[in-house]
Amino acid sequence: MSTRAVIGGSVPERKESDSRKLLLRLREILAAPGDGQARLDQITHHIADSMGTQVCSIYLFRDPETLELCATEGLNPQSVHKTRLRLGEGLVGRVARSGRHVNTADAPSEPGFRYMPETGEEVFSSFLGVPIQRVGERLGVLVVQSRDVRQFSEDEVYGLEVVAMVLAEMAELGAFLGSSSDGMPLQHHFPIMFRGGTGQEGVAEGRVWLHEPRVVVTNPVGEDPQKEKARLGEAVAMLRMTVDTLLADHDMGSGDSAEVLETYRMFAHSRSWLRRMEEAIDLGLSAEAAVEKEQSQARARLESAADPYLRDRLHDLDDLSNRLLRILTGQGRDTGAEMPVDPILVARNIGPAELLDYGRRLRGVVLEEGSVGSHATVVARALAIPLVIHADRITSEALNGDEILVDGDMGIVHLRPEETITKAFHDKMAMQAEAQKRYAGLRDLPATGTCGTTIQLYMNAGLMADLPSLESSGAEGVGLFRTELQFLARTRVPRRGELAALYSTVLENAQGKPVLFRTLDIGSDKVLPYMKPQDEPNPAMGWRAIRVGLDKRGVLRMQLQALIRASVGRPLHVMFPFITEMGEFEQAHRLLMEQFAREQRLGHEVPTDVRVGAMLETPSLAFAPKKFFEMCDFISVGGNDLKQFFFAADRENERVRRRYDSLSTSFINLLEQILDRCAEARVPVSFCGEDAGRPIEAVTFAALGFRRLSMRPASIGPVKHLIRRIDLNELRRVLDEARERGDTNLRPAVTDWLARH
Repeated sequence: MSTRAVIGGSVPERKESDSRKLLLRLREILAAPGDGQARLDQITHHIADSMGTQVCSIYLFRDPETLELCATEGLNPQSVHKTRLRLGEGLVGRVARSGRHVNTADAPSEPGFRYMPETGEEVFSSFLGVPIQRVGERLGVLVVQSRDVRQFSEDEVYGLEVVAMVLAEMAELGAFLGSSSDGMPLQHHFPIMFRGGTGQEGVAEGRVWLHEPRVVVTNPVGEDPQKEKARLGEAVAMLRMTVDTLLADHDMGSGDSAEVLETYRMFAHSRSWLRRMEEAIDLGLSAEAAVEKEQSQARARLESAADPYLRDRLHDLDDLSNRLLRILTGQGRDTGAEMPVDPILVARNIGPAELLDYGRRLRGVVLEEGSVGSHATVVARALAIPLVIHADRITSEALNGDEILVDGDMGIVHLRPEETITKAFHDKMAMQAEAQKRYAGLRDLPATGTCGTTIQLYMNAGLMADLPSLESSGAEGVGLFRTELQFLARTRVPRRGELAALYSTVLENAQGKPVLFRTLDIGSDKVLPYMKPQDEPNPAMGWRAIRVGLDKRGVLRMQLQALIRASVGRPLHVMFPFITEMGEFEQAHRLLMEQFAREQRLGHEVPTDVRVGAMLETPSLAFAPKKFFEMCDFISVGGNDLKQFFFAADRENERVRRRYDSLSTSFINLLEQILDRCAEARVPVSFCGEDAGRPIEAVTFAALGFRRLSMRPASIGPVKHLIRRIDLNELRRVLDEARERGDTNLRPAVTDWLARH
């Protein structure tokens, strides 16, 4: 299938039939008073009458996996709200699963046919089912059946799809509320729980604020086809002009990026795309509804394409269609709605700059996509707001202002929660608030175990907004300052002076506490907006971090100069990320010293002291020559990456990332080897990452021999609380005994000992 086949191809000539009359009748039904069930009953009657069939039935989703017969003309009325089908079950379930129509003259002979005896449908041979869907959101199935053994014509199929489109819009507008006598859940009104993944721990309660609110089509049926086509033509012309301007403002160059942008332009200028929308208008749809109908059908075509390149173009078509809808309806991103006082952001995905624009106004964030290492996750952690990722379909279900509960600890979201759920959630929030009060009382106390061993607790940061947490959390310094956030939040490379001013402000706010600056860690999941994406099959092990820095030395050199100038009169701590062998560290170290000497030659004041370290994030570095460890002023174990490479488990892959445990005996043995290598070279070593902020893991690492842990600010209190209550020497004996017994995982031994002590 070619790109042109998706957006073009021959389209049979349609002839206007009774579709317009039927759609106008549906609009009258929508406008008339009455409950939802009465509307559904009238609709099935008029569709069957218009198409000359004995049966018309509407099946709607009761839940994401179950369809329910909600209205029928011609089948046994007693089966309404009794007959249910699983997704994929029978011909109706096949339509719902695939999003494509099923048209057969002999339904019982079709593969997967399922006879529902309570409906009395055995006398009807012909079957035509089309999905009731709205921009990829499948709401149900519309079916017509006839006693005659006949195939429905292409015009009839297309006409029924147009009707189904109007039904989808009517459902969106709430036309079928109260349609079930047995309390069938209703779209956008019933409580629903989403089970996703944890991006950032914490709990929050608030109201939904949609990052990109869905466009609501209030006029699915058009009265004057010529007027509607004129509106569409004007909107398409404006869209094309906007796209041409947008692309002209970017240097397209050549290669893959240029090809992608040209494909985007081709979609916008596709004549067949416009023609199909005009044909839908001829059959009675408004311009807006015609755009959504074509968008839904294009999604179905692209989602079933075997070519991954074509499936990726789905985002281009969605973007163009949404732009066109906003032009037609005037419902831009700024809809005039006021953000609630307790907003929880809901989005399909979001970039770091956009999330930073919202800032600390947000109580929490919920994303349909995202990942544990994405830009949004990094920013959410910096802002200390709960984040749940992979909350599938939440942007389709949520409306601005909906009550929402976010449990970042469990990766669960409750939308429009029931009272019992809300009460339990409030209890959890109260318990956490009480715990935070206890932790606040420990702020100025050392993290000293009952054995007398003291552990230094540092915080991770990346934004100026993080720095107040240095004092409030009781952190002894910044163990990791992520410098890439300043690059990710801009549309161009920051200037040296801008970076120097920022780093200087960071050091001033640290008030003498050490700040360990990690040089630019980009690549993999962190691609700069102005950097050409690299098409790599495994980007986590690709061109990233120090590899980019050593290949693009101009950027690394500029950043090092900014760090040196920012640290004038103060000590400077620099660590290089993703070092895999000694040669990389030697090159990076030499580059830093060259910039230091250059500043001295220019007569500039320099830092009082320079300490240079490496992040140990790959198993290979644990086996580096002794000379490497002796060259380093400090080592920081990057637990997140080290864990994924040690277990060969991509931390962005939800299927595997939770299968492996940081307290696995094999991983603990690796950490012990790293501690031994560092002790031999007398180089300080810390553990930095998510696991450092989890109390059980933290005390295990401390018992193993780590004397410095770096974590998010909110974790310092819980970790310190546990360290101060236990004997780390005794816990070390527990670890050793478990390994001697041959335990493959030390977590059971640790948790059992903690429970007893």
